[in-house]
Amino acid sequence: MSKIAIYFPGIGYHCDKPLLYYSRSIARELGYKNDRTISYTYHAGDIRGNEEKMKEAYETLFLQVEAELSDIDWTEYDDILFISKSVGTIIAASYGAKYGLHDARHILYTPLVQTYLFPPKHAIGFIGTADPWSDTDEIIRLSDANHIPLTVYKDCSHSLECNQTLENITNLKDIMQKTFTYCKGNPAKSP
Repeated sequence: MSKIAIYFPGIGYHCDKPLLYYSRSIARELGYKNDRTISYTYHAGDIRGNEEKMKEAYETLFLQVEAELSDIDWTEYDDILFISKSVGTIIAASYGAKYGLHDARHILYTPLVQTYLFPPKHAIGFIGTADPWSDTDEIIRLSDANHIPLTVYKDCSHSLECNQTLENITNLKDIMQKTFTYCKGNPAKSP
């Protein structure tokens, strides 16, 4: 079985930070030897709560992703895994929708509301109750409406961290265990 994993970071949360670093290690252990780590360039700043800047950021980053992934022949892969963080969840979901990658599996770390404009068919998600970028109750509602299992971490921020280091390590272990289980599961098959 041919597998590929694509990592879509957030604007300020790059692929060497814990969620994406450890999920990449897990995916590689599970046979996702082909992978691509997306790198964005966007410097407008102050996009939180500003719909116009958020749209501009999304459009700018989406074009960069299209360019970075333009050489991939998706038909060569039986198992496509998108692991994304924050604004990367919007980009991963919309990219999958635009390119007809409906069987791609998604891991959504701190998804934003706009992610659900392109709800992945196969996904799991993670959110914190103290995430200033997301309305946690709305993310819970949208995940439920789209049949996306969502794990919620009390008092955790947009990085899925709280004020207690040992609790962060415990939460990270839980997140990575769920990530491992999801990555190890059978990929979605077309009917």
